[in-house]
Amino acid sequence: MSLINTEVKPFKAQAFKSGKFIEVTDADLKGKWSVVFFYPADFTFVCPTELEDLADNYAEFQKMGVEVYSVSTDTHFAHKAWHDTSDAVKKIQYTMIGDPTHAISRNFDVLIEADGIADRGTFVIDPSGKIQIVEINAGGIGRDASELLRKVKAAQYVAAHPNEVCPAKWKEGEKTLAPSLDLVGKI
Repeated sequence: MSLINTEVKPFKAQAFKSGKFIEVTDADLKGKWSVVFFYPADFTFVCPTELEDLADNYAEFQKMGVEVYSVSTDTHFAHKAWHDTSDAVKKIQYTMIGDPTHAISRNFDVLIEADGIADRGTFVIDPSGKIQIVEINAGGIGRDASELLRKVKAAQYVAAHPNEVCPAKWKEGEKTLAPSLDLVGKI
């Protein structure tokens, strides 16, 4: 079953952000746009490149009113240790959620049960708490924050303009489409 347009399931977890341990719940994802960014594990190879890329683009997400949450099945303690020892991860200002019970990974259907780690899952959640974008990558394929920014802008545009849709490769300010019978077979 697809998670598109489903509400985020309840959760409560410990996280690391800005040098502190904090609690994060599903309620924190409501009232603003959110990106929940699952990755397999701390102290690995592809993961720090992705998290650093998100960190480098975090200000742009913030300008768009989007909060970013990274999640792995590590603990919030491991996130702090990784943050303190890795130059790439040290750049992170967004929330790093620990999911050692695997509850959040199961809620988002990204848990690799046999390994106890999460797939590379990206979820964009609207202010009502509904999932608007789902993307799952194989473990060896890193994601690109600039692609994610474009997709979030498209999701925000469609939410604000319910009678329009964004075509492939749409970028902010470009022409959209108004679905109608007149367009069928003409694109």
